[in-house]
Amino acid sequence: MKTAITEMFGIDVPILAFSHCRDVVAAVTRAGGMGVLGAVAHTPEQLEIDLAWIEAEVGELPFGVDLIVPARYAGSDDGGLTQDAVRQLIPPQHEAFLEDILRRYEVPELPDDDDRVRRGSGTGSGFAAMFSAQRADPQLEIALAHRSALVVNALGPPPPHMIERVKEQGRLIGALAGAAQHAERHVNAGVDVIVAQGYEAGGHTGEIGSMVLIPEIVDAVGDIPVLGAGGIGRGRQMAAAMALGAQGVWCGSVWLTTDEAETQPVVKDKFLAASSADTVRSRSRTGKPARQLKSAWTEEWEDPATPMPLGMPVQPALVDTALRRIDRAANRPGSGAEKLANYFVGQIVGTMNETKPAARVVYEMIEELIDATQHLNAQLEG
Repeated sequence: MKTAITEMFGIDVPILAFSHCRDVVAAVTRAGGMGVLGAVAHTPEQLEIDLAWIEAEVGELPFGVDLIVPARYAGSDDGGLTQDAVRQLIPPQHEAFLEDILRRYEVPELPDDDDRVRRGSGTGSGFAAMFSAQRADPQLEIALAHRSALVVNALGPPPPHMIERVKEQGRLIGALAGAAQHAERHVNAGVDVIVAQGYEAGGHTGEIGSMVLIPEIVDAVGDIPVLGAGGIGRGRQMAAAMALGAQGVWCGSVWLTTDEAETQPVVKDKFLAASSADTVRSRSRTGKPARQLKSAWTEEWEDPATPMPLGMPVQPALVDTALRRIDRAANRPGSGAEKLANYFVGQIVGTMNETKPAARVVYEMIEELIDATQHLNAQLEG
């Protein structure tokens, strides 16, 4: 295929795969697309290890790195909050509510040999800096020290210093947008690629569906290439996105049930059994609306009689250790932890009903894209 995206990155097919799993990133890149490593949860040391591993796996093929520096969050005016400052923002009633959830669902404490416990980390450790330039700047420098072809800011406009550093190094920078005006701001700031992420997507999303959003953004940004995202995991959806003006697609959820994915087994099983109606946009994990699998966890936080989720980064600071406890205990069938367990995923989960290699997902998308295009051509010729 030949589009602005394949030309820009020198790839065979315009499929960009966002994943926190380095194996998925490498597999999609080797299959002709381009993997983009989600680095938000990586320590600098782990990011260095994973990028070196990806480079060894893909050779000279391009890959990307995705960071998170939201434009607005608690403490953003000061460049982020310290761990102690974040803890002071957590109301006692929220702590009590969370402990009540864990008690009612009989979620055990983390064992003494848990890595974070051994390092003396408590609730919220690491989240004070995770959503700030203090966290992202070292990650950015590590990404630029490797052969990353693209750096993406996943939540809001990339800060000016991020854009400057990326362009200084001759790399390209991208940003996600959930509205046309957001995309225009990104372009005015100097962004090279826009990801038009519709309401159907997993993780942080806006309010506009992909069928409406993609052409609005394409029209708003002129010659800047747009990737369609949200509800895209098959070739027909890729064909629709490109018919709407996108130069390729950005997919995240569809890789969560691949062979290479590190998705927790109980959550992967839930994904495989889920329908497209089994997701919800909830602030319960990050403090911002993020689409995730419905579970007892989201139901507890959506109850109007209980405390509402806090803002970012205070909500993730509150729930970090609780989610680790849930994930660790969720492998026991029928347990309260299993009922609570969930993860970010888009509405495409309804068709993610088979575990398969990531490369096969790429090949099947392209085959279905070709079939859909030929079918449309036949109708036009008729």
